[in-house]
Amino acid sequence: MSTGWAKMIFLIGTLSSAMLFLALTADTHEKVKKLTNEQNLSSAVVAGKKVWHRYNCNDCHTILGFGGYYGPDMTRVYWRLGPEGIKAVVRNPANFTTWRRMPRFNLSELELNDLVAFFQWTSGISNNNWPPQDEKRRPAAAPAAQKPKAGAPPAEIQALLNKSGCYGCHKIAGSGGTFGPALDGVGKRRDRETILKILTDPRSVNPAAKMPVTATTDKERQALADYLSGLK
Repeated sequence: MSTGWAKMIFLIGTLSSAMLFLALTADTHEKVKKLTNEQNLSSAVVAGKKVWHRYNCNDCHTILGFGGYYGPDMTRVYWRLGPEGIKAVVRNPANFTTWRRMPRFNLSELELNDLVAFFQWTSGISNNNWPPQDEKRRPAAAPAAQKPKAGAPPAEIQALLNKSGCYGCHKIAGSGGTFGPALDGVGKRRDRETILKILTDPRSVNPAAKMPVTATTDKERQALADYLSGLK
């Protein structure tokens, strides 16, 4: 092969590779905007990310694949706990952790709201389900990748269970946490009036209860009480 042909192949290969690289880079930047829901990047989300870094949450928790592995992954924590569940854990982590102790940081209410906004945003990022998450915990408004288990709550009740943070501590139809008792069959153990009291003020039924007050309206609590009392 002559020197001229070698130079030609080198130039063509270099230019082709550079053009392909630039095209893929532009395509990636365009897709990132859609996959990350850039339009939902509010000032609260940005402030919440700063809270995440201010308290060195990455030292113990991973988010979007980055961070420590001492605590649970937080990429989809908004699905698992809901806004009030997140706040309850951060306010009093000792009530929700066992041997892996999370310190109490005494966040302000504004910091808590910003942190929840940040987690809500990360829960909406399309990252091909990595790290793997329980899709059946996803709020009803978003399309689930898997079919819900038999006996799972209807969509509107799932949305309320997510919002109130019930899934963070209780299991229903196989989905949820294990800190509190499973709610399958709760209608056999508690009548509707008692369930409503617990949802309104847990300590009115059990003064030693560690369950936080749910941030729900009276209408929402009535709907939850109707559903839970029917689980027999």
